[in-house]
Amino acid sequence: MTPEPVRHAILVLYYSRSGHTAQLARLIARGVEEAGLEARLRQVPPVAPVTETAQPPVPDEGAPYVSRADLAECAGLAMGSPTRFGNMAAPLKHFLDSTGAEWASGTLAGKPAAVFTSTSTMHGGQESTLLTMALPLLHHGMLLLGIPFTEPALTATGSGGTPYGASHVAGAKGDNAISEHERELARALGRRLADAARKLAAPA
Repeated sequence: MTPEPVRHAILVLYYSRSGHTAQLARLIARGVEEAGLEARLRQVPPVAPVTETAQPPVPDEGAPYVSRADLAECAGLAMGSPTRFGNMAAPLKHFLDSTGAEWASGTLAGKPAAVFTSTSTMHGGQESTLLTMALPLLHHGMLLLGIPFTEPALTATGSGGTPYGASHVAGAKGDNAISEHERELARALGRRLADAARKLAAPA
């Protein structure tokens, strides 16, 4: 019997201010599609000091804002943010803090997940950001995936790329292009996430 296909897309969710995290998101989405699944790119809106200030329903540029339906319908989740003092940026944390109903109902439980980030410098907190981004996903019951060292670029990279997730070193002025190794690892993470979602959806 042929396994039932995965019906829903992999959600690639991110916050990006200078565009580097958004570029990684698109590379991960490409990897998902290389593995034969659909990728759904979504972003979270920025937050303001006055949090009651509403953002327009459609962003000026980039992917649409994420909705509750995107979480419910996804077969897996890749989540990305630039680093802010070794942690995820406030807009992504603000969104995650609003997902109590999804946590209570187990919306994301049992689905595969991965994380990605971008920093200005090599030691700007990439690994701590990836690890702290993983914590709320564990509370949601998600199955976390990293990048194994069977990916040759993980050993060869002289810039971004970690076993905890895809990453990019943007440079102090943000003018570093994504390196070939960073590209390879982001796409590999997308493929791995799609493969895991397909296997989890297959009948036992």
